[in-house]
Amino acid sequence: MTNDQTPRRPRQSAVALAYQTGAPAPKVVAKGRGLVAEQIISVALEAGVFIHESRELVSLLMDVDLDKQIPPTLYRTIAELLAWLYHIETAQKTGLPLPATPDTSTPLTEI
Repeated sequence: MTNDQTPRRPRQSAVALAYQTGAPAPKVVAKGRGLVAEQIISVALEAGVFIHESRELVSLLMDVDLDKQIPPTLYRTIAELLAWLYHIETAQKTGLPLPATPDTSTPLTEI
């Protein structure tokens, strides 16, 4: 098989958000494609950060400038993810089962 016939993986994209208590909204603190995306994911995994996969959400967040807050249209979706993370942390501390991953595709189609 030549290089022209080798199936290509789609370029992976990743966005990292950070939220500080008292801030109006989370900020985009890292984003990238390809090797940069792989590094963002690797660092997150090493740090024990939970990763949520949503191509639609990542696509929208890739349009947000670095160190800028997420747009108001994404507040509800991101709030649901933050609540999910809170429940995961609580479940780990108490030994309860982990909550199901939220479906972020529905809110995104309503934007």
